[in-house]
Amino acid sequence: MTKKETNNIKDETISDYQKLSIQVSLDGLSFCVLDTIGNTILASERIIFDNELNPYGIQKELKGLFNQHDLKNTPLSEIVVIHKNTLFSLVPKSLFDENELANYLKFNTKLLANDHLDYDEIENYDVVNVYVPFVNINNYIYELFGEFEFKHHSTVLIETLLNNHSNGNEPVCYVHVSKRQFDVTVISQKKLVFHNTFEYTTREDFIYYLLFTLEQLNLDTETVPLKLFGAVEEGDSIYNICYTYVKHITIFIPSFTSYHLGDLETETIDFTVLNAL
Repeated sequence: MTKKETNNIKDETISDYQKLSIQVSLDGLSFCVLDTIGNTILASERIIFDNELNPYGIQKELKGLFNQHDLKNTPLSEIVVIHKNTLFSLVPKSLFDENELANYLKFNTKLLANDHLDYDEIENYDVVNVYVPFVNINNYIYELFGEFEFKHHSTVLIETLLNNHSNGNEPVCYVHVSKRQFDVTVISQKKLVFHNTFEYTTREDFIYYLLFTLEQLNLDTETVPLKLFGAVEEGDSIYNICYTYVKHITIFIPSFTSYHLGDLETETIDFTVLNAL
C-alpha cells in the first residue's frame, strides 16, 4: 500500500522539478503536469467516459493515458493522485479516532470486507475526511513511480474554496458540477458549514438535491449567493433550472493566473487537479 509521501529527488535536474497531478473517478480521468521552475502547465487532459467503469476499467484507461503521453518515462519530482467518489465522510477533528474509520463511513456508505480506508486532515480547519480510495490505482501508481501522495477529491475542493473565500459574513453556496455528480459546499465567515456530493441523472435530480440542501440549512433561495462552476455554463440546462429557483446565481470562474498555461485551454484543466499541485 502506498504512503502519503512524495518521491525523493536524487539527481536534481530541471526536468526533475515536474509535478504530476492525476484525478481518477468512475466516470473519467484527468491529469496535469506542472513545471515548478517556470510555473508552467506543460500538459493536461480530461477524459469523460460514456458509461461508469469499475476500478479495474479505470486502471486500464489510466494505462492508456500514461502510454499516450509517455508519462511513465517523464522525470517527476512529485506525484499527487486524487480519488473522486462518493465514499467519504467528514468528521470534526475533535471527534476523530483513526481506529474508528469504518464507523464514520458505515452509515452512508456500503463497505466491503476488503475495502481499504484512509483519511485526509483538512489543514487549518479542524476537519478530517475519511474515505475509500481506489486501492488498485494506488498500487499501480506505486509500481510505476514509488512513493507518492494521495487525497480525496473533496479534500482538495474544500481546502481550495476555504482558502480563496472572501471574508464576507453571509453564507455562500458553491456548486462544482460534473457529468454525473455535483459537490455542494457552503462557507460562511471562512468556516465550512456543509459539504456533500450528490449523484444525478437529470436536471430535475440536480435541483431537487440542491433545493433540499438549502432548505435543510435554512438558506433562503431569495438571498443566498449560488456560485456554479465546473461542467456548467450560463444558458445550459443546469444553469437555467437553478436560475428558475435561486435568485442570486453566477458562474464562478476559478483563477488560473498563478500558472502559465502556454497553448493549453483552461477547459482541458480540471479544477481539483490544478489545485492539488
